[in-house]
Amino acid sequence: MKRQRLHAALSDIDQQHLTRRRTTVDGFVEPGNRVVTAVDGRTLVDFSSNDYLGLAHHPAVAAAMSECALRYGAGSGASHLVTGHGIEHARLEEELAAFVGRERALLFSTGYMANLGVVTTLAGRGELVLLDRLSHASIIDGALLSGARFKRYTHADANAAERMLEESSEDVTVLATDGVFSMDGDIAPLSQLAKACKAHNAWLVVDDAHGIGILGDTGRGSVEQAHLTPEDVPALVGTLGKAFGSFGAFVAGSRDLIEFLIQKARPYIYTTALPQPVAAATRKALEIAQREPWRRERVLALTTRFRKAAREARIPLLDSNTPIQPIMLGSSQAALQAQQELLDEGFRVIAIRAPTVPRGSERLRVTFSAAHTEEQVDALVEKLSQLRARYQTLCETESE
Repeated sequence: MKRQRLHAALSDIDQQHLTRRRTTVDGFVEPGNRVVTAVDGRTLVDFSSNDYLGLAHHPAVAAAMSECALRYGAGSGASHLVTGHGIEHARLEEELAAFVGRERALLFSTGYMANLGVVTTLAGRGELVLLDRLSHASIIDGALLSGARFKRYTHADANAAERMLEESSEDVTVLATDGVFSMDGDIAPLSQLAKACKAHNAWLVVDDAHGIGILGDTGRGSVEQAHLTPEDVPALVGTLGKAFGSFGAFVAGSRDLIEFLIQKARPYIYTTALPQPVAAATRKALEIAQREPWRRERVLALTTRFRKAAREARIPLLDSNTPIQPIMLGSSQAALQAQQELLDEGFRVIAIRAPTVPRGSERLRVTFSAAHTEEQVDALVEKLSQLRARYQTLCETESE
């Protein structure tokens, strides 16, 4: 009976064109580019990775990991609070805090755990969490696990968020938002949210996973781009597996906030620490990102190039100036068919469907890296232009 129930549930998912399938990557054609070789031997230009600065396969980053592994081993062996906290962890936390201009930073094993940790630690039963309607799943789950009452305001609507703050009677309120929204690529109205949180004595938590390393005058992220201070955004979350090309995450803030997380954040206390070689690799990536600002400038220039060409080709885009460029198709069937046709032409662009995005907003999610070339970007636009009319037909057919 249990197996029959699972089979029926899987069949239902498949009939709705919502089955998720993995693509196994066998290797990269050469280090530092975004051309991958799949296990079936096909060579694909990868336009779905979050490796924005092209650091995931940088030789110096890989060497830092290898050298550290030879010295300290492949695993940490325990949680940070037992015996798993090493010198590379401590150095990375100091360097991340300095990079984002906070007093301290705290490493987490994943971005998901960082958001769970900070939201569940700052809010609890009898308190309130406010979320943007398009907040990342990890922020939503943090709100649910906290036991606090939680509400969602209209996407990127700071006025709606402020009205909820005004109506709140709870002693503690946490407002958590993405800095850059991972599926739409747009930026939260952080200045207005920070002002509202200050006025109502609420915690503002910004998950800048897709902004740190890319946005702002020096790559400090969407908070820097909005010219906000640590007092404006007391809890900043960042990931290491995107712009910095490695793995893990961190929360940065005041000394007291980080100490409180060390004492209370269950996703930090009760899990094995990141391996030290990962921390060493991240330190090297952070160093390169600061030393080579051309990487940030290049990925943003490629994004601008794509948007200009896509507009001329009448390809439907959202209002995003970040390396995340959604192409709205409006149906799962259309998104999957477009994904397959691009795959056949040598482009790896992943279809995003419900429940990751709301039904009716299915899309292709195109992302850019400093490792892409202008020729690869232009070739993608040309192929998307050829498919545009068919996208519209598929969407209209499915909606009837």
